[in-house]
Amino acid sequence: MTSIDQLFRERIDFPEHERITFEKLDEVLERIAFTIPFENICVMNKSFNDISRENVVEKILTQGEGGVCYELNTILYYFLLENGFDVKMVGGVVFNSKTQDWSETGRTHVLNLVKHEGMQYLVDSGFGGNIPLKPVPLNGQTVTSSNGDFRVKEEGTEHGDFVMEMKLKHRHDDWATGYAFDSTTTITDVELNEIQKIIVESPASGFNKGYLATRLTSNGSLVLSETSFTQRIDDREVKEEIDRARFKELAKEHFGLKI
Repeated sequence: MTSIDQLFRERIDFPEHERITFEKLDEVLERIAFTIPFENICVMNKSFNDISRENVVEKILTQGEGGVCYELNTILYYFLLENGFDVKMVGGVVFNSKTQDWSETGRTHVLNLVKHEGMQYLVDSGFGGNIPLKPVPLNGQTVTSSNGDFRVKEEGTEHGDFVMEMKLKHRHDDWATGYAFDSTTTITDVELNEIQKIIVESPASGFNKGYLATRLTSNGSLVLSETSFTQRIDDREVKEEIDRARFKELAKEHFGLKI
């Protein structure tokens, strides 16, 4: 079986022989955010495969593509597992800031929980431009990264026992709800594929309506859709209206993607 550890380190340019301790997870999460795009090309093209260890390795580490949460956090899960972490994947329900309600797609957000020295931490690399870039403890403590402030509150909802909140740099003046999740139920391969089916087919899915690619940079973010390319540099935003040819060009140049 292929060593995910070696391929993953090559993909995010992390030193081959450096031990990945809990304290190193900040660096790992940053490198993922800067290197592996959050993108829905396969969803839009209906060219997806089953979610499995082998298939996410092939897509993200061999082919050099990105993915959505159930792909990005699955590959991260296997990488953490190979490096000796006590990790599990759980499911969450995203909060829709426009409708001010929980997503109609249900529990389709996939995230990781890592247990370290008796404490559980949220470790999420698959929430688009809203990722914490650091492990976030499940005790309400605020964690600050270059992407903003993040915290996880113990709060019972119909969707689980915890809620992740964020205050994104240059975007939020106050705390915004990201998603609720259930820390007690581990997601299986069967459920991952059920989630993929919903994201690909559901009318309520936000990822089957148009192409999207985004990744963070050291001082902001890049967001590409079929009609625009937005670069956020510190507190400045530059938006370019684009056509299909320019979209393909930018997808390859900034995200390493072939459309």
